[in-house]
Amino acid sequence: MIRFEQVGKRYPGGHDALRGLSVEVARGEMTFVTGPSGAGKSTFLRLIPLLERPTRGNVIIDGVNLAGLPRRRIPFLRRRIGVVFQNHRLLQDRSVFDNVALPLIIAGRPHQEVQRRVRAALDKVGLLTRERADPVTLSGGEQQRVGIARAVVTRPPVLLADEPTGNLDPALSEEIMQLFQQFNQVGVTVVIASHDLSLIQRLGHRRIQLEEGRLA
Repeated sequence: MIRFEQVGKRYPGGHDALRGLSVEVARGEMTFVTGPSGAGKSTFLRLIPLLERPTRGNVIIDGVNLAGLPRRRIPFLRRRIGVVFQNHRLLQDRSVFDNVALPLIIAGRPHQEVQRRVRAALDKVGLLTRERADPVTLSGGEQQRVGIARAVVTRPPVLLADEPTGNLDPALSEEIMQLFQQFNQVGVTVVIASHDLSLIQRLGHRRIQLEEGRLA
């Protein structure tokens, strides 16, 4: 489903975030990407939806080499990949409902479909009763759940999360990880960058450990 072939990523200034990385994530797998700060975890995730492009090597998603993907096809790629950020990135001037609806509106989905799918996503993360709330009134855990609902509302086959529990206490972290497991159980490929090794070990999924941009 996701394959990296000798992938390198060098940023301006000469910093190599990834160095000849070759790794594969199978369809329907739930995988954690771990490693110390600066190991390349976020870069690894950002290459998958082409938020970044590799300096060298190939990133292949569902049989498609992203190196040859025309610019006009990038939005279609991104619609098939949900992304959850650590800092939520919610629009503070829009309601919870409107934040979750945004990907569907951008995709031009009919109004009735937007209404149905947004409420289904909010129900899945336990926030259906807060659909008209402003993000600023939500707790950190609730804001992260809104971010997850927004990421899955398009029903993507791939779900990425970058340190989704980094700002949460252990109990909330466990709840958020359980949500990701529920999506994985219905066939979604889930890749999570995280430093919470104790929680990862309890969940028991495969771990890709990075160190200085390489497989450790």
